Amino acid sequence: MSAPETVSKEQAIHQTSETRSDRFDTSRVAYRRMKNKVAHGLFFSATLIGVVVLAVLLFDIFQKGWPYLTADFFNNFASRLPSRSGIKAAFWGSIWMIAVTAPLTFILGVASAIYLEEYSKKGWLSRFIQLNISNLAGVPSIVFGILGLTLFVRGMELGKSVLAGSLTMTLLVLPTVIVAAREAIASVPGSLRQASYAMGATRWQTIRHVVLPYAFPGILTGTILALSRAIGETAPLIMVGAVTFLAFTPSSVLDEFTVLPIQIYSWIAQPKDEFQYLAAAGIIVLLVILLSMNALAIYLRNKFQR
Repeated sequence: MSAPETVSKEQAIHQTSETRSDRFDTSRVAYRRMKNKVAHGLFFSATLIGVVVLAVLLFDIFQKGWPYLTADFFNNFASRLPSRSGIKAAFWGSIWMIAVTAPLTFILGVASAIYLEEYSKKGWLSRFIQLNISNLAGVPSIVFGILGLTLFVRGMELGKSVLAGSLTMTLLVLPTVIVAAREAIASVPGSLRQASYAMGATRWQTIRHVVLPYAFPGILTGTILALSRAIGETAPLIMVGAVTFLAFTPSSVLDEFTVLPIQIYSWIAQPKDEFQYLAAAGIIVLLVILLSMNALAIYLRNKFQR
């Protein structure tokens, strides 16, 4: 066989292998594109289902509750008569509870995060504490309600007061705030700390003037989102004795109280349809408060990031 014929056969074999390789690559790319389209459709469908269900719920709530959002609804106390019932006691009880819970949660949560991240020695004890704090963030809220009943209502003899409820809610959201604050503090670049030390600053001066301003947006966002959870909780406050019917607003932290979620729950349990509409109106008010808190978190985060 001559040399040109041998070369031509080798070229033919090489071209055939290249053709097969190109076909294989094309089929593999087509298969990957098909998988991508299927995954995209699946995720889009899952998201669409959640959005549609939420839209239907919001439409139903606003349709039933919007006509009941009147001045009397905010100025009247709860009553057995739907026409005379309102959320005055529950609304101001929620304001009192958040007003006490917010500073306690922020101070204790940030202080604990600073100690764990900046001062504690990195050993087994520190890891054990951090592990338990992370686990506490997933404990059911009713457990904190039992703890609040035992520790604050009976142990400290605070009774069914705003202070007992606020301390219980502080325990509930404190692990979440500590975890969020630790992550925000840990995200501060080490070069900023070293630069501060090089300028002669002490550890506390570095934390106060360098670390906290840098981490403040994340700390603030985590705190407000945790408080948003606190204002919508019901089970812990039922355990500490928040009443369902109250004909006055709290005037001090030692007064009895009720909150919006408990009042909504009480109305939903009533057989009359008018109470269902009142509950829908209360849900609208609670949603407005929650969305306002979340919007405030976003605004403050963007402001301090700049």
